[in-house]
Amino acid sequence: MNIHFRKMLKPEENVVEALNRWENDTKLVPLTRPNKDRVELENKRIITMEDLYQRLEFHEIYLIFVDDQLVGEMNYMVDPPHLFKRTEGTAWLGITIGESVGRGKGIGYQALSYLENEMKRNGLKRIELGVFEFNTTAQKLYQKLGYSEIGRVEAFTYYQDRMWADIRMEKLIK
Repeated sequence: MNIHFRKMLKPEENVVEALNRWENDTKLVPLTRPNKDRVELENKRIITMEDLYQRLEFHEIYLIFVDDQLVGEMNYMVDPPHLFKRTEGTAWLGITIGESVGRGKGIGYQALSYLENEMKRNGLKRIELGVFEFNTTAQKLYQKLGYSEIGRVEAFTYYQDRMWADIRMEKLIK
């Protein structure tokens, strides 16, 4: 299994297709985006090439491949307004392993380690992220990588007929 990463410099049609597939995968939606209620949770979303161009204005996006198959994407933005702890020079990161073939094989760990090195190379000193409280698998991964909880945003996302908190975590880059 050959895992590699590539920075996306411009939108690509195959990436838009994959993002649309992942964005509307009923197993992934609860894990990747906050939803205020059942209607929003079940809502389909369409991503266009233009959407991806706009996203690239504010995000550094990296594609995750296993052999030559696109299995996920990861990204970060610097100093977004939704940070829990507003510290200048903070990267907010996100990761999606969209293809089931890429899950449970340590790819997320390798991908996040790679992304942390990219952030460090770009002079960033702190990383913050949010993980929904029911996503214990992701929480364990982040803890293994050295992230620690800094707070919670209560009643943040709807899943399984109730509202859940968003756990905010941070890591200082050394």
